[in-house]
Amino acid sequence: MISTVVWGTGNVGRAAIRAVEAHPALSLDAVIVHHPEKVGRDAGELAGLGRALGVAATDDIAGVLAAGPRAVVYAATGDVRPDGALDDIARAVRVGAVVVTPALYPLYDQRNAPPEFRDPVLAAVADGGGSLFVSGVDPGWGNDVLPLLISGLGSTVDAIRCQEIFDYSTYDQPDSVRDLVGMGRPMDYEPPMLLPSVPTMVWGGQVRLMARALGVELDEIRETLDRRPLETTVTTRTMGAFEAGTQGAVRFEVQGIVEGEPRIVIEHVTRIHPSCAPDWPVPPDGAGAHRVVIEGRPRIEVTVEATDEDENRSAGGNATAVGRLVGAIDWLVAAEPGLYDALDVPLRPAVGRLGRKQP
Repeated sequence: MISTVVWGTGNVGRAAIRAVEAHPALSLDAVIVHHPEKVGRDAGELAGLGRALGVAATDDIAGVLAAGPRAVVYAATGDVRPDGALDDIARAVRVGAVVVTPALYPLYDQRNAPPEFRDPVLAAVADGGGSLFVSGVDPGWGNDVLPLLISGLGSTVDAIRCQEIFDYSTYDQPDSVRDLVGMGRPMDYEPPMLLPSVPTMVWGGQVRLMARALGVELDEIRETLDRRPLETTVTTRTMGAFEAGTQGAVRFEVQGIVEGEPRIVIEHVTRIHPSCAPDWPVPPDGAGAHRVVIEGRPRIEVTVEATDEDENRSAGGNATAVGRLVGAIDWLVAAEPGLYDALDVPLRPAVGRLGRKQP
């Protein structure tokens, strides 16, 4: 069994605990938390499993890493603390652990990542013999392996569009939804996640990754942005009220330009309520979905819906992103130490998990 640590117990960390517990090759040996109220609580309780796992959460990072875990699922946020996340991850790699995480956007396309992100990881790999694989929580597979797989089914491909379409009224992450993305904020508020160049910083690596796989050269990466206000005040189950006149929907694109045309596009259509921007793309059930559209001959469209945590589509996206990361651990353990991306790490069948009871 591969000794595995889950670091962080938010939306991603909860799903990670469940995924590690369900994986036949992994053993959940420690859970790292930051909030004092979580210290000492059982991992099964924190993950919403309804049963104890016999693993008490701890904030003793040094002690956990000193035990020499073989793998770490780093589920702490890197949105507002990328330097801190990088330091944590390098620390785990340096003790020889395989680390999987969605936290470091620049390393989605690790070959073209800025030196300030790439070099510390490579130094940690050289020092300790660990590895790192970064894949997005939006989820990464929807912006790399899925569209690339489907593109191979066409005779000709004119453009690839990857869409995340979600109503975030059930998403329990107010800091990200209100502060980073700006839902419920005045329309003159400038959300940090939507500032010029920030979407490219986050999703540009996936555009470059797909271009590399497809063997095309990008002229540049462009961004588009549209925001809509709420016409009426709405109240959400998890995050309270969002007032009329404040931002209620966001639509943006990160476009990979090839020979002057947008050929590889990552698009997000995000609402806080279905009533806002009804003319924009909507998911089949009104809650949330990920969609890949291959424009060409034939035209191919694939929509993926996933649910988790009481039929929550947002949680389902987190869970599938985590499944991609956790499912890569045993492959990474068997591979040479290094820095990996989605083109390096295969998406494999769920060996040993078919028919197992839900954790």
